[in-house]
Amino acid sequence: MLLEKIKSKKAKIAVVGLGYVGLPLAIAFAKKGFSVLGLDVDRERIERLKKRQSYITDVSAAELKRVIVSKKFLAYDNFSILGQADVILICVPTPLKTRYSPDISYIKEAVKSISKNMKAGSLVVLESTTYPGTTEEVILPLLQRERMRHGKDFYLCFSPERIDPGNKDYPVEAIPKVVGGINKEATFLATLLYQQIIKKVVPVSSAKVAEAVKLLENTFRLVNIGLIDEMAMMAHKIGIDIWEIIEAAKSKPFGFMPFYPGPGVGGHCIPKDPLYLYWKARHHGFSSRFIKLASGIVSHMPDYIVSRLGHILEKEKSAKNVLVVGVTYKKNIKDLRKSPAIDIIELLGKSGYSVSYYDPLIPYLKLGHIDLKSIVLNSVNLAQFSCVIIATEHSTLDYKFILKNSRLIFDTRNVYKGIKNIKVHRL
Repeated sequence: MLLEKIKSKKAKIAVVGLGYVGLPLAIAFAKKGFSVLGLDVDRERIERLKKRQSYITDVSAAELKRVIVSKKFLAYDNFSILGQADVILICVPTPLKTRYSPDISYIKEAVKSISKNMKAGSLVVLESTTYPGTTEEVILPLLQRERMRHGKDFYLCFSPERIDPGNKDYPVEAIPKVVGGINKEATFLATLLYQQIIKKVVPVSSAKVAEAVKLLENTFRLVNIGLIDEMAMMAHKIGIDIWEIIEAAKSKPFGFMPFYPGPGVGGHCIPKDPLYLYWKARHHGFSSRFIKLASGIVSHMPDYIVSRLGHILEKEKSAKNVLVVGVTYKKNIKDLRKSPAIDIIELLGKSGYSVSYYDPLIPYLKLGHIDLKSIVLNSVNLAQFSCVIIATEHSTLDYKFILKNSRLIFDTRNVYKGIKNIKVHRL
């Protein structure tokens, strides 16, 4: 019985999709003593895992080696191995087809493969972010087939991933887990499963509610980032400092939560997740004006940065020769997904700028029309640029050195907080 297998840690767990969500989750279960089968269609990933090489910031090489040596984690690219699994966790990408249209093709393909191979009595949990109704309206029909009925032969649940790449304070085990099943039995089994590795599990009434939870979380962030980005643009026009405004507002012990402006947002959640909710709402005859407005403001920020830069260089009568420092979407992680720094580099190139970049985590950039290598960050090279744009604030960078050796700096991340210097222009 699956219940007893989970309690005794004898349940064999398969994780489909070994990216920023799936691999840390797989390793977390393996560290707790479960046998974990990792599946991914990317053969390069599988080969790296077999060589005990981690490609994810949140999984150390030492952790990976321990679970592989103990044979608690094995990586495969063949879905037939799913026939051995008691639990199947789906952690595949969910991008956008167009700006307002979700793409759940990766989920569908994974579920079709699962349906062909899963054994009776399995628990299937979708973790990939998607619109409310996906689990019940799309996945359930794909899994149900002759002699395989939900509630009798398998159980289906949704539990939104909440991974924050690079956040050492909140590894997967420390982040409360929301679960919502197709029925009470599915919710109960999934709750029990995640309780084996996570301190707090929060069951909700349905898969649809669980799907909406993740979208609310990221819509909350998008709307507030959009608000503070607009405030930053407004403050610049008025001639006041947005960073000072935020710091003063933070002194209020209730009714305010600080958000900070920047060159845009990237990663796998905030740029797209709210648009899944926007799309679903429109199918029910409701238009979410907040989501559309906030998304528009945030996506405009790279254009705004380039426009502000143009005014700075024009005022200083400087050449259009720029260095972008930091190109990942978030500090201290090697992840370029939807990075606003990439958009800024592309826009600068289209606007006739000579553009170079430096990022200690990204030795080269070959994306679309961009084909660049990271420069050597030394005093001679810095002096060659009219302006340095701080686009991503990696902790390892020597900002005093950059300030000393640069002509001008456009600081979009407030790394020069409290520093009064005519070289520094802040967002």
